[in-house]
Amino acid sequence: MTRDEARTLVMEVGVVPVIRVSSTRHAIAAAEAVHTGGIPIVEITMTVPGAIHLIRELSQRVGKDVLVGAGTVLNLAAARQCLDAGAEFLVSPGFDPGVVELAQREDKLVIAGALTPTEVIAAWNAGSDFVKVFPCSAVGGPKYIQALRAPLPQVPLIATGGISLSTAADYIRAGAMALGVSGELGSTAALESGGAARITDSARLYVAAVREARAEVEAVLARVEPSSRGEVYERQ
Repeated sequence: MTRDEARTLVMEVGVVPVIRVSSTRHAIAAAEAVHTGGIPIVEITMTVPGAIHLIRELSQRVGKDVLVGAGTVLNLAAARQCLDAGAEFLVSPGFDPGVVELAQREDKLVIAGALTPTEVIAAWNAGSDFVKVFPCSAVGGPKYIQALRAPLPQVPLIATGGISLSTAADYIRAGAMALGVSGELGSTAALESGGAARITDSARLYVAAVREARAEVEAVLARVEPSSRGEVYERQ
């Protein structure tokens, strides 16, 4: 999948499940479960033992149906390993210019992490396709996303860190383009407590929450005069 195709998919779905499991079997089960629930995207974090192996296995077994990416990518060497294993996108909790540059050269989606306005601007200007705001819930949650969006409406933000089904819609209403979700969609605990069916149900609920919140936002914007919506700038 090309970078543009991956970017479009993330924008359309609006949810990136973060998979933190202990085995290939659990990773495949989680990937298939979220896909059944309407989310054909998974992010395997590098904090999982054997993450490169998991990425390679998932890419080979479900890559035709699911966009498989790597998370917690901290440096250029790790990014290279992930891409070689078949990762279609890279996600980092912070901003590493080398990771962004490599993804661009390889025509792969990259989501750099940031927290402050300065970090968001740096990641966006370097070419990150989205900017992951992390840890979002620890610094104000939806209100923080709303505050960032006011001066930076052109930057597509992915809220990550402490997102739950009860707050998902609030983040979208606040201006998040998408959500990074872990526990309910990609943990061993979720699989063991309710099985794949529980994750599938949660995925469906997240997709519905994003869709409904976006519809609410569109309805509000439709009632606002175009001249008062604020100017959106293209990446320079």
